[in-house]
Amino acid sequence: MTRPHLLLDNLVKRYGAAKAVDGVSLPVERGECIALLGPSGCGKTTTLRLVAGFITPDSGRIMLDGQAIERAAPHRRPIGMVFQAYALFPHLTAAGNIGFGLEMRNLPRAERDQRVAEALAMVGLSHLADRYPARMSGGQQQRVALARALVIRPELLLLDEPLSNLDAGLRVEMREEIARLRSQAGITTLFVTHDQEEALALADRVAVMDRGRIVECATPAELTERPRHLFTAGFLGARSVLPGRVDNGSFHAASGVVVTLPTDAPGRPSHMVLRAARLALLPPGATPDFPLVALATVEAATRLDDSIHYEVSLGSQRIRVHRPSGEAAFAPGAPVTLAGGPDAIAWIEDFSDATGAHP
Repeated sequence: MTRPHLLLDNLVKRYGAAKAVDGVSLPVERGECIALLGPSGCGKTTTLRLVAGFITPDSGRIMLDGQAIERAAPHRRPIGMVFQAYALFPHLTAAGNIGFGLEMRNLPRAERDQRVAEALAMVGLSHLADRYPARMSGGQQQRVALARALVIRPELLLLDEPLSNLDAGLRVEMREEIARLRSQAGITTLFVTHDQEEALALADRVAVMDRGRIVECATPAELTERPRHLFTAGFLGARSVLPGRVDNGSFHAASGVVVTLPTDAPGRPSHMVLRAARLALLPPGATPDFPLVALATVEAATRLDDSIHYEVSLGSQRIRVHRPSGEAAFAPGAPVTLAGGPDAIAWIEDFSDATGAHP
């Protein structure tokens, strides 16, 4: 078995009695991109700062290409980092900012100039080589920060909320740019985000964090289709999580809905997860051949671009449903049939050492 390029091994960081990072372990393969995803205060940024060397772990190891780096100074680690606020030097031009790390490494002037020119071309900013940060847009500053991190040809690239300071349209553009540059460079990447869409779009795997721990790490497809942990199912948006119990081969939700368990369901699920974009709303009395068919009431309907986001009540439970705006709409107060096929339903099993899920 080959060793991972980056290995976080049981990292712990305390601030007083509180553990900001509580036993984080994560192997990252060479060239892989991992997102640390979670709410504010979950420990994702502290984990990134431990890897960068800005803070020192109380215990645990950080191995990069087989070498322990958890006690090495930040400038001694072969790491490039893009900060949330970009951290460009205001007195240096784009070329000067990009070349700063090369100058600190005492590269010859001719090689520095060549690599800076290549990096500027890579991010499409050759025409702005002599421009200062104050005269650049947010997206241009982000590109300079990326080029500065990549020009030193690091073993590892760290990104701290790389798109949070950009407006919505530019975020999508820069997300695609980061994906292109990372793929082109083939650099192992670890990035922090609270944006689920960003994590699922950029990462090969997503490590979901809560209260200083990684509760689940899987591919975007696995997390969205079949989350194994209750926190993951609730945190990833546009889902509804219904508690219940199993009786005679069927799942009896607390809302009163009964769904026959499929053959691939876990042995004792404690929660049913409904994915909003795959649920259907039909006129009352409709009887589609779906596992989930229940009478519900529309509580709210919000039109957002090409979709309508509904909240419907199912007993005491509120269920989120997203439907294309081209469909016939239902007004608040309308009775509807809530329907869900097998691809709309996932199952969370009771707590066990195997799943790590919480009841």
